[in-house]
Order: sequence, then C-alpha cells, then structure tokens
Amino acid sequence: MFNYDFDWSVVTNNLDRLGQGLLTTIELALLAIVTSMILAVPVAIARMSEIRVIRWIAQVYIEIFRCTPLLVQLFWVFYAMPALIGLTLPGFLSAFITLSLNLTAFMAEAYRSGFQSVPVEQVEAGQMLRLSYAQRLRYIILPQAMRQQLPVILSLDITLFKDTALVSTIAVGDLMFAANTISTETYRSLEVFTVAALIYFIVAFPASLLTSWIERRMQDSQTQVPRRRKMLPAVAGSGKQYRTLRKQGGE
Repeated sequence: MFNYDFDWSVVTNNLDRLGQGLLTTIELALLAIVTSMILAVPVAIARMSEIRVIRWIAQVYIEIFRCTPLLVQLFWVFYAMPALIGLTLPGFLSAFITLSLNLTAFMAEAYRSGFQSVPVEQVEAGQMLRLSYAQRLRYIILPQAMRQQLPVILSLDITLFKDTALVSTIAVGDLMFAANTISTETYRSLEVFTVAALIYFIVAFPASLLTSWIERRMQDSQTQVPRRRKMLPAVAGSGKQYRTLRKQGGE
C-alpha cells in the first residue's frame, strides 16, 4: 500500500533556489523567442526565394533542426562545436544558440505559411503603389502573416519554454537543474519534481488558454465574414426599394 511520508519542507527551504532557476528558465526562453522571431523572417523569405540555391540552403537548415532531437543539438553545440572553433562556449550561451536556431527553423515554416496566405491582390496593389519589397513586407505581408499564424507561434513558444528543461543536461542553472540538484541532496524526488512540474504548468497554462482563445476568435471571425458578405446584396436591394418608395410617395 501507499505509505510514503511527504516532507514539503524540502521545497519551502529551497524556494530561493527554485525561484532563481525559474528566472534563468524564463530569461533563456524569452531571449530565444525574441531572437528566433527576428531570424525566422529572412529564413522564411529565403525558403520562398526564386533562386534555387538560396531556397535549398534555407530548406536544408530547416530540415536539419526539425528532424533531429533538440537534446542532440544541445550536445553538439556544447561539446562538438568547440572542437571546430577552438573555443569553449559557456552553457548558457550554448543553450541560447541551440534553442534560438531550433525555434527559428519551426518559426520560419510558420511564417512561410502565413506569407503564402496573404492574398495576391494585396501584394499586387502594393506593387502598383510603387512600394518596395521591404515596404510590402512590412506594411502588407508581415502584419497579416503574424496575425494569421499567431496561434501557431504561441504554441511554438510554449513548446520551447517546456524544452528549456533539457538545458540542465549541459549544466545550465535553470529550474530543472535546481530541482535535480535539490533532489540529489535531499533524496526527496517526489516533492521536488512535483513542485517543479507545477511551476512549469503555472507558467505555460495561461499561455495555452490564450492560444485557444485566439483560435476560437479567429474561427468565429472567419465564419461571420462570409455571412455578412451574403447579407450585403439583400441590404442594398432593400435600400433601393426604400428610396424608390419615398420618391413615389412624393417625399
């Protein structure tokens, strides 16, 4: 039978260490998210380039990071890459580079899908207005693509936040590293890892709710627009009839 004696004082006595680990986790996740959202734009553009070499290079980069485990990527950057550059990278920097490159690959595909969903007529209208490609990207393509793909982007960000737990394997002092250290010192894995899982959940769950809410709003707006378009002819017709009746009545 279950006869485990819980000792939550292990957690309360080490809240400062868990809090410091959480701050490191959030800092690492935010830096990687912001960096990848910027880098994903040129990668997505290169992925759609008409120049075959540029398109292939972008596709190879994306597929490498999408088709290999993140843990392997972390080990390669932290242990293998120093052999190529002759310089040992700190754990935090290695984790930042790996997470940013990994998320950029997934984010670039999300951007590409958003870019392709922008109506061609709007892009052609920008060309007729003599807008440069950078201006069309800034004022027409990128805003609509970001709005269209916002649920996907948020989902990728949530996944990255959870994946930061892997950086503890290269001695980065994140939340998982702090929890593992406390568990090793106190032999209280159940309490420590339960609280660690709860902390991850508390941070990620509101973002998940926000993503679901945005998806519902987008679906509702997409279903309402066609209805409004169908109603316009009837409304216009009734307006004409009303004006005709007013003239016939001598008003």
